[in-house]
Amino acid sequence: MGHKKLWAALITVVVGSFAVLGWQGVELDRNLPPIPAQVRTPDGKVVADGASIRRGQNVWQSLGGQEIGSIWGHGAYVAPDWSADWLHREGVFVLDRWAEEEGAAKLAALPAERQAALRHRLERTMRTNTYDAATDTVTLDVARAAAFESNAAHYADVFARGRDAYAIPVNTLVDQARMRDMAAFFWWTSWVASTERPGDTVTYTNNWPHEPLVANRPTAGNVMWSLVSVVLLIAGIAALVAYYAKGHREEELQIPATDPLRGLRITPSQRATYKYFFTVAGLVLAQVGLGILTAHYGVEGSALFGFPLAEYLPYAVTRSWHTQLGIFWIATAWLATGLFVAPMVSGHEPKWQRAGVNFLWVCLVVIVVGSMAGQWLSAMQKLDGDVWYWLGHQGWEYVDIGRFWQIFLFVGLWVWLGLMVAALRPAFQRKSDETKPLLLLFTLSCVAIALFYGAGFMYGKGSHMATVEYWRWWVVHLWVEGFFEVFATVAIAFLFVRLGLLSAKRATPAVLFSTIIFLAGGILGTLHHLYFSGTPTAMLALGATFSALEIVPLTLVGFEVWQNLKFAKGTGWVAAYRWPILFFVAVAFWNLVGAGIFGFLINPPIALYYMQGLNLTPVHGHTALFGVYGMLGIGLMLFTLRALFPDVQWRERPLQLAFWGLNSGLVLMVVISMLPIGVLQTMAAMEHGTWWARSAEFMQTPLMQTLRWLRAPGDTVFAVGIGAIAWFVVGLKTGWSVEPIRPATAKRPVAEKQPAAVPSAARVHR
Repeated sequence: MGHKKLWAALITVVVGSFAVLGWQGVELDRNLPPIPAQVRTPDGKVVADGASIRRGQNVWQSLGGQEIGSIWGHGAYVAPDWSADWLHREGVFVLDRWAEEEGAAKLAALPAERQAALRHRLERTMRTNTYDAATDTVTLDVARAAAFESNAAHYADVFARGRDAYAIPVNTLVDQARMRDMAAFFWWTSWVASTERPGDTVTYTNNWPHEPLVANRPTAGNVMWSLVSVVLLIAGIAALVAYYAKGHREEELQIPATDPLRGLRITPSQRATYKYFFTVAGLVLAQVGLGILTAHYGVEGSALFGFPLAEYLPYAVTRSWHTQLGIFWIATAWLATGLFVAPMVSGHEPKWQRAGVNFLWVCLVVIVVGSMAGQWLSAMQKLDGDVWYWLGHQGWEYVDIGRFWQIFLFVGLWVWLGLMVAALRPAFQRKSDETKPLLLLFTLSCVAIALFYGAGFMYGKGSHMATVEYWRWWVVHLWVEGFFEVFATVAIAFLFVRLGLLSAKRATPAVLFSTIIFLAGGILGTLHHLYFSGTPTAMLALGATFSALEIVPLTLVGFEVWQNLKFAKGTGWVAAYRWPILFFVAVAFWNLVGAGIFGFLINPPIALYYMQGLNLTPVHGHTALFGVYGMLGIGLMLFTLRALFPDVQWRERPLQLAFWGLNSGLVLMVVISMLPIGVLQTMAAMEHGTWWARSAEFMQTPLMQTLRWLRAPGDTVFAVGIGAIAWFVVGLKTGWSVEPIRPATAKRPVAEKQPAAVPSAARVHR
């Protein structure tokens, strides 16, 4: 397929996919679950109102939001899912209240026939939509109103007195009015999850969570679209294999006799990028340390081996920092690679480029330190008024930072884009250059990186939660996992072309084809995060269909691994790039395992129905986010550092320790801890309901506690690997990571012929 056809296909995929995604956004806005002006009993007693529900959402956000328990299955995993927990507690309370009215102490004391009758009555009571659009009011019967008061008192006790089982410290929230507002918000999220949409037989959340008390079970559409996704996956794989087998040809390249980067003139701006990688080392060390502490809170609650650490650094803060630092260090590694590659591609160093690179680094440090401080102040309830929103904690996982820091970061990305375009512009002015199509795609990916972070501004402090979830996943899925992926793919292609390991003629169609494949499923695949978030059922169908196609490119992972391994085993100067290439091999492996196997495990609607909010989700999250994007960031960083310090020989022992420590540690933490916990939770959710799988009673059993403690071996090995990579990066400047090249042993290598790798053909973003 020629370049023009590939570009036409890419434009069609992008435009068509965003048209459908935008249409679904309009449909979501038209069908939002209502936030009633009043919630009252038949006799007119007001239980809650719309203002209190919205204030309660803000209270929850300021505490850490999705970093302290979850809503509709999105968020942290130690505390309950507040929607599922409230729903079950309300159902049990109402059943027992009705049993008392019949003279029994509780439901279990009644005969089986009466129990069945009351359960059926509860189903119809809870599922019947009593929202009156004319008066903007929801009516609750007396028993449900009493359940509201009971649950409100329970949650007030949880947040005031603390719960070690939930990693919620004492005095997390003590203001009575704010606790009442948060209870109203929790009630509303459970009401949305148990009340049928007008004219339909499913709830606003497509019958999630699984709750037998109110007949929340998988819908027919849930099962049907799961089957469709599997069929499409098989068909897509077959089509891709057939296409690839027909069109693929091996390419013989004359490998240069010497390292093409050995004589590279390092520009001042390129040299200035080293501080970014030094920063990456510090950020990743902090992230892993916080991850270990966050995991430990799951077993000891609010202490660190007896020391009451949560009084100063609660779980909501450590998890916020852990997830946010993951985005920060990976993005920093990738952006710094771009700043290094751009002058190398064009051969041009713009005026003030070094000053711009240094200024951007200062901005990065200010954003990281400032946003982390704000998150701590917000979670500790030390920010008054709306300051928590602007400088503190927005409460949304992966986009937690306060709105001011979010704006700051957005501006910084446009500064980065300006630096990239200034450096790349001379390359576009060359009359004949085989890399121009590749260069255009690289530039477009840079524009998309700067642009799509702006999706986080499409919601505000008072936005409806379903609206927030829609736009939040634009940032997480499209920005982090989509256009950064295109950027990384093209960056790797440029590096391989520059080294003479890949021809520009071969790289351009390979990268275009790869981009078309993963964006064809990746853009609309965003919707698979929104199956149960108060969205129309069409999102479930589209999300299931297109997210299955995200897995299709993984068919070619084996080929990518084989090609890169051949380079990693290369002789002569190629051997100097062994470790960066091996990290690209690790990317391909974790693409298959993390994004592919564990991603598809939770991807079909019928699977995610039972697994959402349980520990099989972070299994996918860790193996895909670090396994794919983290390893890719490290690989790009090492490639850049190899070019930045071309005249030295690396001491490879730290890199060997880092590579095997990171990969084996990730395997251990998943296989012996997170995966079995997730499987047991899923079985519990299928049998008893989502609330039970997240409950303290289930998660605090001896078996589950043992499995939590078994995170320690994997975490330890992983931390050693991270320490080794940080040691190596710092040592490139101090000297302990390098050895002088011995002239007596430096031999001119014989030119080799090796097949060219297909750069990132199998990258998948989830």
